Amino acid sequence: MRELSAVHGAAGEPVEARREPDEAPECPAAAAPIPILPNYYLDEPGRKRFIRELFDRTAADYEPVERLAGLGTGARYRKDALRRCGLRQGMEVLDVAAGTGLTARAAAELSGAAGHVVALDPSIEMLHQARKTLGMWFVQGTAERLPCRDGQFDFLSMGYALRHVSDLGLAFQEFFRVLKPSGSLCLLEISRPEGRLAGGALKLYMRTLLPWAATFITDRPDSRLLMRFFWDTIETCVPPARIGAALVDAGFENVKRHRHLGIFSEYVGSKPAAAK
Repeated sequence: MRELSAVHGAAGEPVEARREPDEAPECPAAAAPIPILPNYYLDEPGRKRFIRELFDRTAADYEPVERLAGLGTGARYRKDALRRCGLRQGMEVLDVAAGTGLTARAAAELSGAAGHVVALDPSIEMLHQARKTLGMWFVQGTAERLPCRDGQFDFLSMGYALRHVSDLGLAFQEFFRVLKPSGSLCLLEISRPEGRLAGGALKLYMRTLLPWAATFITDRPDSRLLMRFFWDTIETCVPPARIGAALVDAGFENVKRHRHLGIFSEYVGSKPAAAK
C-alpha cells in the first residue's frame, strides 16, 4: 500500500485513501485521451485541478442532471452492461471515478451480500454525496495511482470517466496491477457517433439542450458548464481503436468494444490467468 491519508467509510470508519491527487506524477498532454482544452484549462496541472473542482461544485446536483442526460435509463443500462461484462455475486469490485456512486450502486446489486465494492474518486464532495445513500468503502484517489494492493480485485469498473484521466497507459497499467489473475474490467464511455447527422444531433442535445435544461433543474451555472464540458471531451476524445490498443499494451487480453445505440461504448478485457 502506498502512502495514505484517511477518508471516511459508510459508517464513519476511517478508510485508507491515497495522497492528494495533485501530488501524483504529472503526465504529458499527449498521453491523455483528450487534448488541452484552453476554454477550461491551459496545462496538465490545470486539467486535474479544473476537473476535481468542477465535480466538487456540482456534486449535490450531479444525479438529477445525469438522469436528465440519460432520459432515466442510466441505472438500468449500467447494471445490464456490468452483467454482460461478467460481474457476478461474491466478487471484489473496484469502481474507479465513482462520482456519486451510480455505477458502484449497480455493482453492489450484482455482487450481492457476499461481494465487496470499493468506490474511488478524486472529488471528495462526490464521495460525500455517495456516502449518503450507499453502504460501502469510499476512497479518494485517481486512476493513475490506485491506493490498492496488487491483485486485490476480481472486477474493475469505470463509468463515463475515461475521458478525464491524465494518462491512458498509466491508468490501464494500474487497472491491470490491482486485478487478480483472470480478473475483468468494464469501462463505460460515450463515443462520438460516426455519422455526421447523428454526431450533429448528439452535439445539439448535449452542448445546447442539456446545459439549458440543467440550468432550470439545478439553478446553478456550474451544472450548465459541466454538460458543455462533457460534450467537448466526447468530441475531442481519442478514437476507440486507440483505447483498445492501450488496453492491449497494458497486458489485457480478450479486449473488445461493444457499442450500443451508436454512442455507448463498453470496453472489456481480462487479465491473463497466469499473470502476476
